[in-house]
Amino acid sequence: MTGEHDSTLRRFEQSLADLGPGEYVLTLFVTGASDMSVRAIGNVRALCEMHLQGRYQLEVVDIHRDAVSMLSHNVLAAPTLIKESPLPKRRLVGDLSDTSRVLAALDIRVAEPAPDTGSSG
Repeated sequence: MTGEHDSTLRRFEQSLADLGPGEYVLTLFVTGASDMSVRAIGNVRALCEMHLQGRYQLEVVDIHRDAVSMLSHNVLAAPTLIKESPLPKRRLVGDLSDTSRVLAALDIRVAEPAPDTGSSG
């Protein structure tokens, strides 16, 4: 039984390694071209380009045009951003202007700036 367990564990670990650094799959639900929707789209795109460049997929869904998608994702308000992957799945509501809150909720780690070790004068 131990051999079977070890084999399963090795396959699982290999599957995790094959996933690589992880691509973020995000869906943003908005209500047409309202001011809040435009802000949310701009905020999410800027955040993704700054912190996830080349590692994300972003789909923007207008709930007036795609009510089925809204219902299937259990979206009750817009704008709503859903992080599908990497797990855990997360859901944020609002214009997403609080960058530090959004980064924390999406589990995006931002490199801390190196302390200034130079002397002045």
